[in-house]
Amino acid sequence: MASALDSELKKAKPRMAAPIERSPRMSYPSRVEIDLSALASNVRWLKARVGDTALMAVVKANAYGHGAPAVAQAALRAGADMLAVANLAEARELRAAGIDAPILVLSYAPAESILDAIKCDLILSVYDSGFAEQCIAAASRPPADLAVHVKVDTGMGRLGILPSDAYRVCQLLREAAGIRLEGIYTHFATADDDPAYMREQLKTFKSMLARIGMTGNRFKYIHAANSAALVNGCEALFNLVRPGILLYGLEPMPASGLAKRLKPVMSWKTQVAQVKTLPPDSPVGYGNAYRTRGEETIAVLPVGYADGLRRAPQAWREVLIHGRRAPLIGRVSMEKITVNVSHIPQVKVGDEAVLLGRQGEQRISADEIARWIGSNNYEVVTSIAPRVPRSFLNG
Repeated sequence: MASALDSELKKAKPRMAAPIERSPRMSYPSRVEIDLSALASNVRWLKARVGDTALMAVVKANAYGHGAPAVAQAALRAGADMLAVANLAEARELRAAGIDAPILVLSYAPAESILDAIKCDLILSVYDSGFAEQCIAAASRPPADLAVHVKVDTGMGRLGILPSDAYRVCQLLREAAGIRLEGIYTHFATADDDPAYMREQLKTFKSMLARIGMTGNRFKYIHAANSAALVNGCEALFNLVRPGILLYGLEPMPASGLAKRLKPVMSWKTQVAQVKTLPPDSPVGYGNAYRTRGEETIAVLPVGYADGLRRAPQAWREVLIHGRRAPLIGRVSMEKITVNVSHIPQVKVGDEAVLLGRQGEQRISADEIARWIGSNNYEVVTSIAPRVPRSFLNG
């Protein structure tokens, strides 16, 4: 038989705990810090470099991992004239954030998304005759005003109309109702490592423009120069440039001489989760891949390959703790790494560890990490997982 207490418990309503407000740092053990004042400084420097030429800030791939809406807004405030993204989803994110600047979609757009692009007032890249016809069909349903830029393949071998077809496609677009043929562009394949081939592409592009120009086609925007071309070939400026990696304070090629002019925008930090001293020949991490060579003090950091910290075939090598370099030991786990701090006194739980960026007099750069993992600085910053919170500073 149920007791009186049982009866009262059944009647009682469950009490819900009050929600707790938590900052990204409280709820997640690592964070990416984005210095928007550094980004603005880089944009202003680029604007000064190109003079009256319009500047299209490339904010694809979540602004190279930096956070697209905040970066786009900061770039526009600093003087950028337009934005570029990779796809419709990225463009819609910017529109949802209240950004009304012109946005060029650089890559593939499914035919069924063209009407959405018109509604969002986006600029589409036309890269073959089939897509040109799809744009024309979508824009024929009034009222329509679809701006397009024709992308010409001058030697990249990816998306793009061949130069021999450019005139026909441009005429098709120019004569179509609801289509605004606003621009034409190409993309360099080797501006970062083979300027001679870049100049061949540029020659092909200029020759094509001359042929189209004689037939009466005119464009509001002609563009070719990405970040590497801005460093290696300012003759490719035309009247619009498309910097990407330079915006983020990173060099498009090693030793380009811009390191002192640019300000790195991104830092990646975490905290020490545990410190322990192990005796000689102690295994550390999966597979016992590392064994202590003597008595060693190790720190466990709550970050791993699920956060974008490369595990294989070549891994991150060092972090900064107390302004000193601490080498990674053992394998990178899904959400943990271990580092040797035997040479760093008084490391304790909660201490800051820097994976990318500066601490004291030491700095780990994206270029250094790129050498460790056998890649480039683009991959370093874009591979940090979206689950790692972005904190925006000096905005």
